[in-house]
Amino acid sequence: MTPRDRLVLALDVPTPEEARARVDLLAGSVGLFKVGSQLFTEAGPAFVRELRARNEGVFLDLKYHDIPNTVGHAVARAVDLGVSLLTVHALGGPAMLQAARKAAEGSATRVLAITILTSHAEDSLAALGLRGRLPENVERLARLARDAGAHGVVASPHEIALVREACGPGFLVVTPGIRPAGAAVGDQARAATPAWAVAQGADYIVVGRPILEAADPRAAARTIVESLPA
Repeated sequence: MTPRDRLVLALDVPTPEEARARVDLLAGSVGLFKVGSQLFTEAGPAFVRELRARNEGVFLDLKYHDIPNTVGHAVARAVDLGVSLLTVHALGGPAMLQAARKAAEGSATRVLAITILTSHAEDSLAALGLRGRLPENVERLARLARDAGAHGVVASPHEIALVREACGPGFLVVTPGIRPAGAAVGDQARAATPAWAVAQGADYIVVGRPILEAADPRAAARTIVESLPA
């Protein structure tokens, strides 16, 4: 995997027109385009099909969390769209995770389990009724996801090494909360720089605002790619 392949651009914009303009500008500068809830709610599967028709890789980040049957059918539809990566919540439990993996079996789509969202910190976990320290919860959910057949997890930069040690080298780790040195962290409670995240063992890093809001988005993406270890 090249450094460019590791960079995922989060298309966190409200309209397909804005997203399309970003794709036009940044195609060839990033490895995958992430379509999340905001854009998918507005643009729907048609926009994912449009990206695939352009031969762009898609990370569908809808964080499925429902009964196993519903999640299995949703994953099957995402597989039909040809997405490379998709997300489900590890807190959905083993049966749900197994249904997701079964629906993706035989395809190129990889199922990623969300451990603990990067907006959470210790105090918010307590409010949710989750016992133990935040890293302990991430490790527990990562092991649960691996044992249920997920291809990998989404975890903050601060838990990459922990997941690697717990789940082994073949388990994908996709890391949001990435902020180049000097960039504002926004609502990310557990952020880190791109190079540090990859050095810790991240397979993919997800970057949104530091590229989308840059004066020169293409140059911002290039700077991130050039900072990554080969």
